[in-house]
Amino acid sequence: HHHTMGRMAQISVLRGMCGLAARKGVAFPALFPLASKSVASAAGLTPHAPRVPASRSAPHAARPPFLRPGRASGGRGMCSEAVEREAMEYDVVVVGGGPAGLSAAIRLKQRAAEEGSELSVCVVEKGGEVGSHILSGNVFEPHALDELFPNWREMEAPLQTKASEDRFVFMTGASSAFTIPHFLLPKVLDNAHSGNYIISLGELCRWLAEQAEGLGVEIYPGFAASEVLYEGGAVAGVATKDVGIAKDGSKKDTFESGIELRARQTLFAEGCRGSCSEELIERYGLREGKAQQTYGIGIKEVWEVDPSKFKSGLIQHSVGWPLDHSTYGGSFLYHMEENKVLIGMVVGLDYKNPFLNPYQEFQRWKTHPEVSKFLEGGSCVSYGARALNEGGFQAIPKLTFPGGALVGCSAGFVNVPKIKGTHTAMKSGMLAAETVFSLVA
Repeated sequence: HHHTMGRMAQISVLRGMCGLAARKGVAFPALFPLASKSVASAAGLTPHAPRVPASRSAPHAARPPFLRPGRASGGRGMCSEAVEREAMEYDVVVVGGGPAGLSAAIRLKQRAAEEGSELSVCVVEKGGEVGSHILSGNVFEPHALDELFPNWREMEAPLQTKASEDRFVFMTGASSAFTIPHFLLPKVLDNAHSGNYIISLGELCRWLAEQAEGLGVEIYPGFAASEVLYEGGAVAGVATKDVGIAKDGSKKDTFESGIELRARQTLFAEGCRGSCSEELIERYGLREGKAQQTYGIGIKEVWEVDPSKFKSGLIQHSVGWPLDHSTYGGSFLYHMEENKVLIGMVVGLDYKNPFLNPYQEFQRWKTHPEVSKFLEGGSCVSYGARALNEGGFQAIPKLTFPGGALVGCSAGFVNVPKIKGTHTAMKSGMLAAETVFSLVA
């Protein structure tokens, strides 16, 4: 199971599947029963050449369609020790187990079920478990989830705290501020009347992973995609990183070679500034004619507070102090059940003062009476930071390239005026899944 399976156990599973094929030379109709057919290219996605699956009655010498050696050639053993890297093949590989990647994987399996076809889908996630590398506010707009799972309420999705009140505070000094009247705020900042929720995005991703596994998606946490594979100018999948390498480059006793995950289409859902995604953007010139992407750093803490100071569903955004007028940024403070207050500050990475420390500014911000009144007597239970896209719609690159597409924050789908990106990330994954399904089904 993806929540408990250790890295070595996962590698053993992958290698065990490869080893069984190598010893017996058989296909896996129960695991990978896919037939594929040639379809026309759509929306800039270029399908790989169709594969002819081995029949159930194929002789042992026949190579199964979904297990084969990596770059070096070996004997007929699919994962023999003579090869450099073992390889597994899928119809679709998704890189990243966040909202976009999981939504794409789920939608692919839903479409396959609707059409009565079979599709192999794999998600690789660098975190030790799905959700462990997710860090977000998060005020969640459920439109995309409504489309993906119309009955998510009955399915017990982890959306418990309804947005109940919006406040927008302008901090004029270390202890002074004024609240902007709600009727003067743009509609995009109205959460209380929009059916939004305050959630843990990590919990939502864990829930989405459970739904994906229930649909037959294979999820491998603890595996970071470190290399994009190419064939004939098209993306052909990814390879995971070798582990157990000493500082001098020699192989330690714990060495395990990476595994190639080959796919007819590969979706990159790595999040902001994903290394593979940035490589693809440069290689295929996907930013040509687009605005340059801009970035911010988001620093967040989760506090458990005195129940008497907790106001379920309160959403408070603030601008101004402690940042000066030449520094782009703002802060958030969300009250989520049970007695949790999610606080954070985002600072644009184009700040002019080279000595500015976003973390220290965040700590100063916490001393403001409009913030400290909620935190006094409470305790910080978790914290983290991450980069986020701030370029907006005009900075979204071309999304497709031969053999795959970018989805979610790999592309940059944060709706900056709304201060939201999860619903657009999910929807981008769902739309990519629709297009990919038309190619590989």
